[in-house]
Amino acid sequence: MSSKLYLTILNCAACLVQGTGKGDAMTTFLSKELREGLAAARKLAEKRKSRLRIDVDGRTYPVLRVWNGGFAMDRDDAPHLRGLVDLYDGGRHLSQCLIVASEAQDDEMWFDFKRSTPVADRAALDFVRDEHAPVALIARD
Repeated sequence: MSSKLYLTILNCAACLVQGTGKGDAMTTFLSKELREGLAAARKLAEKRKSRLRIDVDGRTYPVLRVWNGGFAMDRDDAPHLRGLVDLYDGGRHLSQCLIVASEAQDDEMWFDFKRSTPVADRAALDFVRDEHAPVALIARD
């Protein structure tokens, strides 16, 4: 089954589950196979939507979402990680994090940050830069 078909099924099922708004959600009429298919479609859509990933010792793993205190990965893709990892959004290096596995929630594995240091694009200054300092010097020959 293609991912486009999964997403179409997911959208249709969301309409069914919402019902008419009178508290009569139709979740009991969805078969087990359909619910599993919808869960697989949701998981596939989250993986494709997310550009977030972590890099551990040269291996990369997709990240589903990030919050202030940690991040979530798919339980099937998540090895038992601990220690120093690099967090990326596409090709942009966001931060270097010290992590520990926290807990498993449904199909996700949650990791907590012990430390998260944002990555700077230049070295930190060890002096105060004057506001009126010249940008460059032109040499006289």
